[in-house]
Amino acid sequence: MSSLTKNLLVPGPLWRWLRWAVLAFTIAGLTACGQNKAQFSAIDVTGADYAKDFELLDHNGQVRHLADFRGKVVVMFFGYTQCPDVCPTSMSELVEVKKLLGPQADKLQGLFVTVDPARDTPEVLKTYMSNFDPTFIALFARSPQDLLAVAKDYKVYYKKVEGKTATSYTMDHSAGSYIYDPEGRLRLYTRYGSGAAAMAADVKLLLQGR
Repeated sequence: MSSLTKNLLVPGPLWRWLRWAVLAFTIAGLTACGQNKAQFSAIDVTGADYAKDFELLDHNGQVRHLADFRGKVVVMFFGYTQCPDVCPTSMSELVEVKKLLGPQADKLQGLFVTVDPARDTPEVLKTYMSNFDPTFIALFARSPQDLLAVAKDYKVYYKKVEGKTATSYTMDHSAGSYIYDPEGRLRLYTRYGSGAAAMAADVKLLLQGR
């Protein structure tokens, strides 16, 4: 064995130290990369294979798809106009989010999908939206079957709960919201009651391309 070869050999203990050092630097590098990732308050569902698009009618009778809102952050919520608490609270919170966005307010699009189309006629939906923000859009399915299909694709639960009269029923339903980035990609799921400040911060990150 030549002297050069001998000089290239690393003793066992030193080799193990070098191996752990390389591993430590690799982990540190990965951690640093992770720190550059946006820290959202809502649940990050980027890359989800569901809730990618829809075909629904808006309260003006126009057919709508997710692509219609490209360039904006879309917050999509399922509910019904006679909901006593969850729905008005969620819509009011979205109004507050828009205020917190300041000059970027026009980059937010609120969508409200009714799970009670029997009572939520286009006229009722339009009035309901105007009570919160006239730029928010209410959507409804053409048929109960279409609504069922959309709810299944969005993993949304809803169920009619009979009342004392035929028209006094309520609707149990999922209370979270889906949030899409300006490219129309599903990015976040926010739980009911998360707060306007947290959602506004997440929307700002998405508008920054995060």
